[in-house]
Amino acid sequence: MSKRREQGFPGRDAVLAFIRAHPGKVGTREIAREFGLKNADRAELKRMLREFADEGAVAKRRRKMHEPAELPPTVLADITGRDSDGELLATPTEWDADESGTIPKIRVVFPRRPQPGTTAGVGDRALLRVEKTDEAEGTPYRGRVIRVIAHAKARALGIFRKNPDGSGRLVPVDKKQAGRELNIAKADSGDAEDGDLVSVDLIRTRAYGLASGRVKERLGSLASEKAISLIAIHAHEIPQAFTPSALREAETAKPPTLEGREDWRDIPLVTIDPPDAKDHDDAVHAEPDPDPNNKGGYIVHVAIADVAYYVRPGSALDRDALTRGNSVYFPDRVVPMLPERISNDLCSLVPGEPRGALAVRLVIGADGHKRSHSFHRVLMRSAAKLAYAQAQAAMHGRTDDVTGPLLDPIIRPLYAAHDLVRLARDARDPLDLDLPERKILLKPDGTVDRVIVPERLEAHRLIEEFMILANVAAAETLEKKGLPLIYRVHDQPTQEKVHNLLEFLKTLDLSFAKGGALRPSLFNRVLTQVKGEDVEALVNEVVLRSQAQAEYSAENYGHFGLNLRRYAHFTSPIRRYADLIVHRALIRALGLGEGALPSDETLEHLGEVAAQISATERRAMKAERETADRLIAHFLADRIGATFQGRVSGVTRAGLFVKLDQTGADGIIPIRTLGTEYFNYDETRHALVGSRSGAMHRLGDVVDVRLVEAAPVAGALRFELLSEGQIVPRGGKRQGKHQGKRDVLKSQRAEKERTHPAARKTVRKRGKQKSGKSGKGKSWRR
Repeated sequence: MSKRREQGFPGRDAVLAFIRAHPGKVGTREIAREFGLKNADRAELKRMLREFADEGAVAKRRRKMHEPAELPPTVLADITGRDSDGELLATPTEWDADESGTIPKIRVVFPRRPQPGTTAGVGDRALLRVEKTDEAEGTPYRGRVIRVIAHAKARALGIFRKNPDGSGRLVPVDKKQAGRELNIAKADSGDAEDGDLVSVDLIRTRAYGLASGRVKERLGSLASEKAISLIAIHAHEIPQAFTPSALREAETAKPPTLEGREDWRDIPLVTIDPPDAKDHDDAVHAEPDPDPNNKGGYIVHVAIADVAYYVRPGSALDRDALTRGNSVYFPDRVVPMLPERISNDLCSLVPGEPRGALAVRLVIGADGHKRSHSFHRVLMRSAAKLAYAQAQAAMHGRTDDVTGPLLDPIIRPLYAAHDLVRLARDARDPLDLDLPERKILLKPDGTVDRVIVPERLEAHRLIEEFMILANVAAAETLEKKGLPLIYRVHDQPTQEKVHNLLEFLKTLDLSFAKGGALRPSLFNRVLTQVKGEDVEALVNEVVLRSQAQAEYSAENYGHFGLNLRRYAHFTSPIRRYADLIVHRALIRALGLGEGALPSDETLEHLGEVAAQISATERRAMKAERETADRLIAHFLADRIGATFQGRVSGVTRAGLFVKLDQTGADGIIPIRTLGTEYFNYDETRHALVGSRSGAMHRLGDVVDVRLVEAAPVAGALRFELLSEGQIVPRGGKRQGKHQGKRDVLKSQRAEKERTHPAARKTVRKRGKQKSGKSGKGKSWRR
C-alpha cells in the first residue's frame, strides 16, 4: 500500500467508490483516466482490480467493473409474484450463478399513466429498465416495464386422448408439465380426434383431481411427424402469420432501379450455400489487386441483399421483423423473419436477375490482413448459384456444366484470396473448437430418413472468413462515423469458470498456462494437446462449457471467441434483425439514400432492441433443439431394447446424459439404475464415482447403452448403461474432512437396504420423518 501512495497511486477506497458510483460503466481504461494513471501504473491498477475480484468486492461483466451480482441497465425478466405490499416482483430471465448464489429481485413500478404494451402481471416476461435502490434489505432493484415480451400462459398445448363417451384428456407436451393432464368435456372437445395436437384454454382448476380445459384450436395430427415442429412453434409462441399490413407492403414492393446506386452487374459475383437453401442473401467475388503497391494482394467483393430498401423503420414489415427477431430453421420448415415475397424473391440473389445490394470492397494484403475497405450501394447480378460441395469438387478437378466455365475466372481466385485471409486468421488464433454438427434428413412423408454429419469443407471456411471480414468492416466504419449500432459480442469466461476448467484439466494432467490477459490461444493450446487422443471430445466439450454465450449489445466489449475487438452482424439481414439495423446505420453514415437509421435513434433504444433479439435468438435455438429431439425420439420409438454406442454428454446428480454416435440423440441414464452402491457427483472431474467400488462414469466416456423408453412427444429417451465404469484409486478424488466416512456409511446403508427388505422399510420411514414428506428423491434411494 505504501508503494502506491509514494507514486501518488489512489487508495483502495477511492477506486472502489469510483466503481460503485459508475456501475457497469468503467473498466481499467476509465479508472486510469479518472486518476491520471500513466502506462507504468496500469499494471499496478490491474493487480488491485484482481485483488478486488478475488475478495468479492467487485465483479466483472463485459470488461466493466461493478459491484457483485449487479444487473445491467436493461434486462429481460420474468415476473414471478408479489411482495407483502402487493407490488410485482421479477427476476432476470438469465442469471449467471457463478456471480452470485442469490438471484437478484426487481420490484416492478408503473407510472400513473402506463404506455400501451407496458401493462404486465404475474407470469409475464418483460423487458425492464432497472436501477439500484438504496434499500439495505429486501428488493435491491426497481424496474420500469419497457415492453411486455410474452404474457402468462392461460393456454396449454398437448395431445388429445379421446374417451369412448366423446370426452377426453390433454397430455401436455411440455416436459415440466408431464403428468399434469387436463379433463376435457365432450362439449369442450371441439371435434378433436384422438392423437390430435391441440391448444386448450384453461377454464377451471381444482384443489383435487384434474383441472379442466376447452379445446381452442386443432393444430394437426401427430400421426405424421410433419406436426412435430408445430409443437415447438406453439410452445415457444413463435409468430407464424404476418400481419395483413406487412403482407400488403411486401406484395406492393418494387425492385430497385439503378438510380442512386453503383452498377456492379458486370462483376461476376456468385452465391455459395447449402444445396437446400431457399434464400441467397450473400454473394462473393475475388480478383488479384492490380495496385503495384499491393503486390500479391487481392480485392474481395462481398454483396449482401439490400433488405433495408424494402423494410423501412417503423413500417409494418419492420414491426413484424422485430417481433420475430430472426428466422427459425426446422428440418421440415422455416419460419422466416420476413415474408417470402421479400426473403425468397426480391432479396434473394438468384442468378441472372438484377438485385439491390449493400456491398463492401475489401483490399487484402499479401499477408492476409485487410488493408482498407469501402461500402457501396449497388445493383448487381449473380453469375451463378453454387453449393459448397459443388465449389469444392471443382477445385479438386471435378467440374460440371456450371462450374466448368467458372473455375479459372471465378472459383480459383476466391480460393486464392482465402489462402491469404487464412494466414491472418491463423495469426489471430480464434477459439478453435471441434464440435461436429448433425443434420436430420427427412423422407418425403416428413419422417426421419437418416442423421448425418456434413463434411466440413474449405468452401465453408472460405465463406465464413469473407463474412467475418465484412462484419468487422461494418463495425469499424460505424465506430469511425460515431453512429450507434448493435454489436455481436462474446464476453470472456468468468474467473469461476476458468478456475473450474483448471481443476478439471489437472485431473487429466493437462496444463493451462494462464498468465496475463485471457486469450483464445490459451484454450487452443489445450485443444492441441489432446488432438487425436481419447479425451479429445471430452476436453472440447468442457472448454465449450467454460465459455460465455454470444449475444447482441449496443455496448461493445469485443468478441472473445473470434478474438476481435469490434464485430457486428452485417451479412444476413434476411434472417437476422441485428443485420438490418447495421445496414440502416451504414446507409445513414455514408449517405447512401433511403432506408437509413432514423436520426433520433438512441443508444438506449438500441440496447432494448439488442436485449429483445438476443432473447428471440435463444428462443429459436431452444425450439430447433427440442424439435430435433422429438424427431429422433419418433425415429427410435420402435427400437426399444436395441443397443447403441454413444458418449456421455452430461453428468449431473440426477444421472448421466448420453449422446448416441449415429443419430446424435440425447437420453438419460437415471443415477438409481447405475448399480446398488451410492454414486457421488464429482464436479471437478465431471463424473459420478461409486463410493464402494470406485467405478467412475465420466463426461466424454464411450459407452454402450440399451434403449429402455422413448417419449416422442416430449423428445425424451431413457437408457440403461451396459458398460462398466473405470476404476479410480480411493484417493483419486478430493474429499472433505468427513466425506470419506459419509461415503462409507452411505454405501453400507445402500447395501443393507438391497439385501434386507425389512431394513429398506426402516430407512424409507426414517426418510419420511426427516423431510416431513414422502421421502421421494432422497439421495440414498438413487
